Amino acid sequence: MTQRTLLRRQTVRPLLLDLYSCAGGAGTGYHRAGFDVHGVDIVNRTNYPFHLTVADALEHLAHLISTGDIARYAFVHASPPCQDQCNLTVGTNRSRGWGGTHEDLVAPTRELLDATGLPYVIEQPNGRAQIRKDITLRGEMFRLGVIRHRNFELGGWSTDRPAHVPHRGRVSGWRHGRKHTGPYVAAYGSGGGKPTVPQLQAAMGITWTDVREELTEAIPPAYGEWLGRAYLTHAATAVAA
Repeated sequence: MTQRTLLRRQTVRPLLLDLYSCAGGAGTGYHRAGFDVHGVDIVNRTNYPFHLTVADALEHLAHLISTGDIARYAFVHASPPCQDQCNLTVGTNRSRGWGGTHEDLVAPTRELLDATGLPYVIEQPNGRAQIRKDITLRGEMFRLGVIRHRNFELGGWSTDRPAHVPHRGRVSGWRHGRKHTGPYVAAYGSGGGKPTVPQLQAAMGITWTDVREELTEAIPPAYGEWLGRAYLTHAATAVAA
C-alpha cells in the first residue's frame, strides 16, 4: 500500500444516508461524529445543512437498492414520521379525530433497511411505535434544555446502553392550570406558554434553522453525535478483531 493510499483511507469520511431528514438535527450530530451526510426528505428543507434529495424516503431507498447505489453508503439513519403513535400527540389526535390518519412507516422502513445489508438506526419517540428500544437517549445526558426522550433500534450492530441520568427538575410552562418553572422547555407544539424560537434553538443546540416546525420535530444533534461515535467505535473494534 502506498503512502498516498494510506493517507486517503485515513482521511475519507464514511457516507451516511439520513432518511426522513427534516432540518438535519440527527445529520448534524453524525457529521460531528465523523460522517459525511446525504439527506432525504419529501419536503424541500432549505435549511438542511448537507446534500439533500427531495423525494419519498421509501421510494428513494428502494431505488438505491435496485440500482446498487446503496453501496456508496456505510450507514443509514431513519426517523419515520411518528405523529400517529407519539405519546405527545396520540391523545390530542384521538380527541380531534386525527388518530390513525397518519400511516405507520416503521415496518416498511425496517424491511428496506434490512434489504440494504447496511448497519442502521431507526428512531422514534416514546409511544406505541413498534421498534426495539435498544438505546434511549434523553436531553439531560447532554445537559440540554429539553427532556426529549428518543428511542433507537439498532440494525446490524450493537453498543452498550448509556446510564440513565435523572432529570434536574420540571418542564417550564402551564400544566393543568398551574405554571411551573424548571430547566427544560416544552419542545413541541405551538400553543400558549410554549418557548420562543430562540429558546428552542438554545435548548436543542440547533442554530441553522428558525422554523418552529423543524425545531419541534428535530432530534438534538448531541443524539446523532453519540450514536455516530458509538457506531464508529463498534466498527473499529470489529476490524481490529
